Amino acid sequence: METEIIGKETLLNAARFLVEGGHVAVPTETVYGLACNGLNRRAVQNLYEIKGRPAVRPISLMVSGPQAMDQYCRSVPQAARLLAERFWPGPLTIVLEANTELVPDVVRAGGETVGLRCPDHPLTRKLLSLCDVPLAVPSANPTGSPSPKTAEEVRRYFDGKIEAIIDGGPCGIGRESTVIDLSRTPYRILRRGALDEDVIADALMRGMTIIGITGGTGAGKTTALGVLREMGAFAIDCDDVYHALLRNNSQLVSELGARFPGTVTDGELQRKALGEIVFSDAVSLRDLNAIAHRYVRAEVIRLLREHAMAGGTLAAIDAVELFEGDLAALCTVTVGVTAQEDIRIRRIMRREGVSEPYARSRARAQKPDEYYVSKCDMTLRNNGSEAEFAGKCRDIFGGMKK
Repeated sequence: METEIIGKETLLNAARFLVEGGHVAVPTETVYGLACNGLNRRAVQNLYEIKGRPAVRPISLMVSGPQAMDQYCRSVPQAARLLAERFWPGPLTIVLEANTELVPDVVRAGGETVGLRCPDHPLTRKLLSLCDVPLAVPSANPTGSPSPKTAEEVRRYFDGKIEAIIDGGPCGIGRESTVIDLSRTPYRILRRGALDEDVIADALMRGMTIIGITGGTGAGKTTALGVLREMGAFAIDCDDVYHALLRNNSQLVSELGARFPGTVTDGELQRKALGEIVFSDAVSLRDLNAIAHRYVRAEVIRLLREHAMAGGTLAAIDAVELFEGDLAALCTVTVGVTAQEDIRIRRIMRREGVSEPYARSRARAQKPDEYYVSKCDMTLRNNGSEAEFAGKCRDIFGGMKK
């Protein structure tokens, strides 16, 4: 067999080879792949033999776009559509439950899943449209050898063993696609590759419904957050996050100790000593908030990404300084919880067992209701009973889920 080198002018030849059961090396943005008709059982079996690939390792299908998911897969989760919209064409292979009536078992290595990938190379995308079938495409190297980045490297591997090589120039990335399994939760990265895991998790996080809750002490944020928990939301209380960081994040404690000398003893923050400094000096309080907000935001993002990779679709963030801490930017919608001052005073006194003057001073030291009305996407007034407010929250939050 003579291996033909094909350019863009002769792509029809490559398409003909593939439709007839042949094998063609194709360029992608990552590395060159070795393609055959993914619906042709014999062609795929021959592909395993050409590469020396173990029969227990499945082969991904290269497709022209997200529409292929509904044809070749079952139970396509919203996360798959979101990632395809964000990263296709591009270096991401998405593993889903296969439509076993269409995808041959040899492609799946006898399993129940199939990986789909939409390449970002103009010649290969054109080839896919000419073939009008999905292509089974592992990397174009003998198993165990380095993945090729040029047509010449492919020729050295397979000259005389395959019908053609499409010369699309050097591959830009030179590293295989990242493979993520979305066929079950939690989602798993099966192969680390050209696309960073944090970038994928961030995209999934951005696809969740994230409700930001803010408001003054005694307004009813805790009740609102409790309702969201009942609805299945992953609830993040930023006060709890900050206190956990003080216990577990030595870098945060060290930074606070450097800025506020005398507040850290044996690696532990002395909160009373810190309070005596910051609550009597506006500049010190500003600096404390700047440090705390940075660490809290990073931890909130980590928690949200983790929840998204577990298949989560709904989350809530409870933060007094939702806007100052740059957490509102993470939210799909922000909700301010407000209440009359006298009602808030009674709630604070009952909950914390403090005197009325103390409770009133705390309430008046916080932002007025007008602040939340002006900053938030919506506000919930909480002047009734806890049960009444919980019912209001259920009605409002139920309509926010994507």
